Amino acid sequence: MSNDKIGLTLKIWRQPCSHSKGKFETFHVNNISSDMSFLEMLDVLNEHLTLGGKQPVAFDHDCREGICGMCGAVVNGQAHGPEKGTTLCQLHMRHFRNGDTLVIEPFRARAFKVERDLVVNRSPLDKIIQAGGYVSVNTGGAPDGNGVPVAQDTAEQAMDAAACIGCGACVAACPNGSAMLFVGAKVSQLVLLPQGYPERAGRALNMVAEMDELGFGNCGNERECEAVCPKSISIRNIARLNREFFKAALFG
Repeated sequence: MSNDKIGLTLKIWRQPCSHSKGKFETFHVNNISSDMSFLEMLDVLNEHLTLGGKQPVAFDHDCREGICGMCGAVVNGQAHGPEKGTTLCQLHMRHFRNGDTLVIEPFRARAFKVERDLVVNRSPLDKIIQAGGYVSVNTGGAPDGNGVPVAQDTAEQAMDAAACIGCGACVAACPNGSAMLFVGAKVSQLVLLPQGYPERAGRALNMVAEMDELGFGNCGNERECEAVCPKSISIRNIARLNREFFKAALFG
């Protein structure tokens, strides 16, 4: 473990509520351990603000293990910060240098409303799931685990797609504010497995329709989504989504 300490200048977006105008405020933090995570660094800042009688910076977090998808902010123009395949809560301060200036702002997209400071409302992603990102199952006994064979390559592709944690970084990074990578991953993890096959047509049509209704943009093949995804979800899932959608639209 390193004992290196660094000092940083933080320019953080502050916005009291969704109906207020926001602005950047500048803070200075010192003696930050290089072993801290990014969120732990924000904890230190908030402790100092609270002790000084000031309002702490609001930010989303939960498990802090890169699993839940709750955390997320744009650091120097990059969703989740500069490290590839890393969530904000797993980003460590050793990746920054003493004296660096960090510009920290919330995920920005038409479909994501800023609630306060770095907190955004990502419930539109939940609504897309509700539109079809599930499998209808009749009640009864659990089927035998080996009763429906699945090829290893197919199972691995499904698991890779299922790694999506729904953080919304892909939406924030996309110039069009598209949720295509998110929807593509959710459609792929189900359509690749036998359990998801019966509802594949309705799922693709309904999830895409809901995505459009909620104000997400369309994919422009910029690949920014793939570059910032903390779980390295491939844009091949967008291609699969397009195929599923077109087949469903043509043949039902």
